[in-house]
Amino acid sequence: MTALLVLLQTALLVALAPLFNGVVGALKARLQMRRGAPVWQRYADLARLMGKESVISEDASWLARAVPYLTLAAILVAASWTPVLLARSGMSFAGDLVMTVALLAAARVLQALAALEAGTTFGGMGASRHLALSGLAEPALMLAVFTLAIGAHSTDLSTISRAVATAPLGWLSPSHLLALAAIWLVVVSETGRVPVDNPVTHLELTMIHEALVLEYSGRHLALLEWAGAVRQMVLLTLVASLFLPWGIALEPGSVALWRGLAAWLGKLLAFAVVIAVSESVTAKMRLFRVPEFLGMAFLLSLLALASASLLR
Repeated sequence: MTALLVLLQTALLVALAPLFNGVVGALKARLQMRRGAPVWQRYADLARLMGKESVISEDASWLARAVPYLTLAAILVAASWTPVLLARSGMSFAGDLVMTVALLAAARVLQALAALEAGTTFGGMGASRHLALSGLAEPALMLAVFTLAIGAHSTDLSTISRAVATAPLGWLSPSHLLALAAIWLVVVSETGRVPVDNPVTHLELTMIHEALVLEYSGRHLALLEWAGAVRQMVLLTLVASLFLPWGIALEPGSVALWRGLAAWLGKLLAFAVVIAVSESVTAKMRLFRVPEFLGMAFLLSLLALASASLLR
């Protein structure tokens, strides 16, 4: 039963990842008085790319061909112990918060190395920007979740989710709210959303994520785009299951799991609405203002951790 739940939760994250981007795009189109593409357009794009030939630079090594597969594998492993429907993981022996951040960092480093493989200016520019911003985002992410780990006395994600879900009105504490604000800023940055980045443009002076995959095409590009979508789902699910675990199942019963599925989908829809509205009313900030944005996330997470430590 536990193995089936692990497979089910991982399959949900992988299968619905492109759909989330489609929902956000459709909502933004409606808010901007446009028709927009259908919500399943991302699946069609991935299928089209999978059928195309992959072209690799002659100057690139074997690493450029291996990175799409290694990146997707690292994200899938992190997704396998992310609590989605049930606050009791069958993979807690394999990984926790520290391992999750480590795998996300490994995927980031792999993409940066692949961007440098072709020897182009845009690849080096995107890799340097990506790694520089991650130096601020990763500490803020860890401190925000460590704030909850103090109360749960564990860094296991499912244990943290269960502890927050069973604490009456614990989410109203100042430390919890500060950590929630911090991790949301980190998620906006890590998923390349406005105002940090714009995933639908290729402006060479400001692009970050797109510069990393600019040299890829065909099947390799499809794998990287899918890995990015799954990574976004993992981060959003961490927000939903750790910081807002309302409705998540505490025991593996059929009714509880269906309720957990409905709650998870509802929270993802709410996140999609928030992202669509914010991207419709907010302009992309200048690149040199992004460190200030992430610095605010780090400061909020540090205050949250200090508050949680002092109040214990």
